[in-house]
Amino acid sequence: MLLLRLISRLPLFALYWLSDFLFFVGYRLLKYRRDVVWKNLKNSFPSANDKELRLIEKDFYQNLCDYAMETIKLLSISKAELTNRMRYRNPEVLQPFADQKRSVILLASHQFNWEWLMVSGSINLPLPIDFVYQKQSSPSFDHFLLQIRCRFGAYAIERGQTARESIRRKNIAKAIAIVADQFPNFEKKVWTSFLHQDTAFFQGIGQLAVVTQYPAFFVQCKKVKRGYYEAELIPIAAPPYQRDSQAIVENYAKTVEQFITENPASWLWSHERWKRKREES
Repeated sequence: MLLLRLISRLPLFALYWLSDFLFFVGYRLLKYRRDVVWKNLKNSFPSANDKELRLIEKDFYQNLCDYAMETIKLLSISKAELTNRMRYRNPEVLQPFADQKRSVILLASHQFNWEWLMVSGSINLPLPIDFVYQKQSSPSFDHFLLQIRCRFGAYAIERGQTARESIRRKNIAKAIAIVADQFPNFEKKVWTSFLHQDTAFFQGIGQLAVVTQYPAFFVQCKKVKRGYYEAELIPIAAPPYQRDSQAIVENYAKTVEQFITENPASWLWSHERWKRKREES
């Protein structure tokens, strides 16, 4: 952790030099997960030619390396610099909920840079952030992620405790933030069409909406240029929700798909998103 703290003290332009070196090693030499990325791209964009996909692939790896350095920077970045580099375009859409002391659900995807997106939400949004996270197998890495994510006041909720904590904290007006596009390993799943593939999503986000009756927003993060991003809050579902409604999951999947189609190099293609078929789950 001491080494990471020292690295985080470097200015971002120096960290991007390290990112360029990491890109050369990971992409050119080690070819980190190139087979997974290529398979995911080919299946998700069947009408694209190989030249187009190789360009997306290369840009993705550069974004991934930048993400790593930017995430380390969260150990020391100031509120002012983070606010300047991650700008929320329309935080005012949450103000009426804050004024009425009502909570909301914020759904994000693995768009670069989702760590900056969540951490800066604690600074720029009118509601405090409760974020749902998956505990890591490495205690030191888990400690690192919790330290950066909670640095400006966010409250951490382990994934398995989401329903319990939401009920326990029901009287606190907040934004429950969830990055919900990874494969749901141990949870009930909702299957839908996503990027030309039969894809599983967390059923839990629909259940959370039904139990809490909170409105839901997708938080879109778009890279403007290196080191600068814009976030936008997009409403995707509003109560009342029916008991078995999965509208929030369907709307979330469609919104994420649209973003990926428009910004293909800005999503986490190295994840084994489609590692299991419907009949295997």
